[in-house]
Amino acid sequence: MSAPQGPTEGAPLALLQFPTDYPIKVVGRTSDSLRARIDAIFSAHVPDLDRSRTTARLSGNGNFQSLSYTFRAISAAQVTALAIELKACPDVIMVI
Repeated sequence: MSAPQGPTEGAPLALLQFPTDYPIKVVGRTSDSLRARIDAIFSAHVPDLDRSRTTARLSGNGNFQSLSYTFRAISAAQVTALAIELKACPDVIMVI
């Protein structure tokens, strides 16, 4: 008898049918360069990003900023690669 297997990272992506509209929220420490850094990461993975489908919001104290992007994802691999690079950004606290 084998041990029960837990969910694998990326498993929910397997349930999606691509292409699909996909939302990602990035929370980071407020800085002058945060938006430009995150935009550059998105541009590298989503060349046809529609900037009108992005929003930015400051926390109540202004210490943190959330950036929300909805884009047309073409594959699970694209979403995974994007999330990995976003998480590697030093100013990013959370990727949802």
